[in-house]
Amino acid sequence: MNIRIQKFVLLGLLALLLTACAGRNDEQVSMTEFRELQAQYNRLQADHDAVMTQFERINADFKRGEFLDPVTQKEPVLFHVGDKTLQVVQERGRVSCGVNANVPGFGFLNPAQGGYRGFDVDFCRAVGAATLGNRGATKVDFSPQTGRSRFVALQAGEIDVLIRNTTLTLTRDTELGLDFVTTTFYDGQGLLVSNNSGVRRLDEMQDRTICVAEGTTSQDNLVTFYENVNITIRVVPYADMEVLRNDYQDGACDGFTADKSALIGQQLLLDDPSAHRILPDDISREPLGPVVRHGDNNWRDVVEWVVQCTLNAEYLNVNKENVEEMLLSEDIQIKRLLGVEPGLGKKLGLADDFCYQVVRQVGNYADIYDNNVGIATDLNLPRSLNALFRDGGVLYPMPFK
Repeated sequence: MNIRIQKFVLLGLLALLLTACAGRNDEQVSMTEFRELQAQYNRLQADHDAVMTQFERINADFKRGEFLDPVTQKEPVLFHVGDKTLQVVQERGRVSCGVNANVPGFGFLNPAQGGYRGFDVDFCRAVGAATLGNRGATKVDFSPQTGRSRFVALQAGEIDVLIRNTTLTLTRDTELGLDFVTTTFYDGQGLLVSNNSGVRRLDEMQDRTICVAEGTTSQDNLVTFYENVNITIRVVPYADMEVLRNDYQDGACDGFTADKSALIGQQLLLDDPSAHRILPDDISREPLGPVVRHGDNNWRDVVEWVVQCTLNAEYLNVNKENVEEMLLSEDIQIKRLLGVEPGLGKKLGLADDFCYQVVRQVGNYADIYDNNVGIATDLNLPRSLNALFRDGGVLYPMPFK
């Protein structure tokens, strides 16, 4: 028996009781008893109305699909003057970084290889090196986050920074009380299908089922894309990427959508990767990068200039292999970058050699890219848009001065 029926039955019984009481004489029931019953009836009626209001709201949300949205605060958040994340991190001696645990090349937990590995993971380590100095890259606590949990964890202060293939959008930047820093990876959303499906283009998915990770921009992008081209699809959201991948492999989905960089990693985890293909066209643009809480401008600057450190180091040809000898360079740009020329680090509340520590312990942008997702790795991703501007990409380092 559902809530609605239960309430109506109880209300009916109580109404009958009130009617019976009203028909009795004063010797059978006192006015006090009658008033107590009347008050109980009124309370039950109010409870019923409240439950029905809640039921109608949830039912409407269900029909609109809003029950699939990530549980996040969507009210604009004001500037938090008291936020002192850098101070907290340095006093704690650890950085807490939200990452993915299921995307090879970007954020993947593999105990056999020593824990977390990936492009995003290395940027977490870079933040550790910059803020905690010598061996700071080893002083990072990785907190695995899903598409639904990541923003809540950052909002609540459970993590200091989120570096988990997260797309910058206007809504996220303005409604969640969060700030995005420089994009570290320019991506596009794609679609993975079986070679046996016969699908060769995005517009050949009429009446097919597509699986997607819930709490991501991929879900909304997917619906919007196919509505715009008047193609009907069935969207099946998943909270767990591993379950999604396994269901896709078992045939529960005709397609699997995510950022293309993530799809490549997921394809590699299939029993027979060669039996599947990622369609060439993009569903959307996906600029991915670190995220911090809104209001702590100093901490945002720290994370921003850690990213800019890796870009500037590549631009100036300073890498993990030659950084020690570059300390002797007479180039004023390199001297500022590595802290030989003092002053810049202190403006952030860091040691002047913070970028030297990043490059020495983790590497420049090319080191991070090539080691995790580059053409020498299983993902085999060419730099493309993610090359420096001088090499035909869109990455443009901001000057250290």
